[in-house]
Amino acid sequence: MSITEKILCSKTHEYILENNDGTFTVGLTDYAVEQLGDIVFLELPEVGTEFQKTETFATVESVKAASEIYMPISGTIVEVNEAVTEAPETLNEDSYEKGWLVKIEKTGTDIEFSDLMDYADYKEELE
Repeated sequence: MSITEKILCSKTHEYILENNDGTFTVGLTDYAVEQLGDIVFLELPEVGTEFQKTETFATVESVKAASEIYMPISGTIVEVNEAVTEAPETLNEDSYEKGWLVKIEKTGTDIEFSDLMDYADYKEELE
């Protein structure tokens, strides 16, 4: 099963993936990365920081633009992908496996998932 069959996507182009340990991986969809172009800088939050759904948790800069990245569900940061901050171009190469941004512990309720789409519906909405 490919990763795109397991993720949920937001209208603001973030994805979320439930991990085996009950945490969630958050990142940018391949579409968002394509739209940004060559990524040159990424700022991620510190472990332990808590965010509410739709709050800005990171900033990404490309040769085209700077964009805010929004939290798809409420959660506390439990891990940050330091490798991608040191080599932001990793996002352009692989936004899912190597280019994930943070891992969180969910702090909200399951209702927060109601406006997220599976990848197929997300791709359809882009057309």
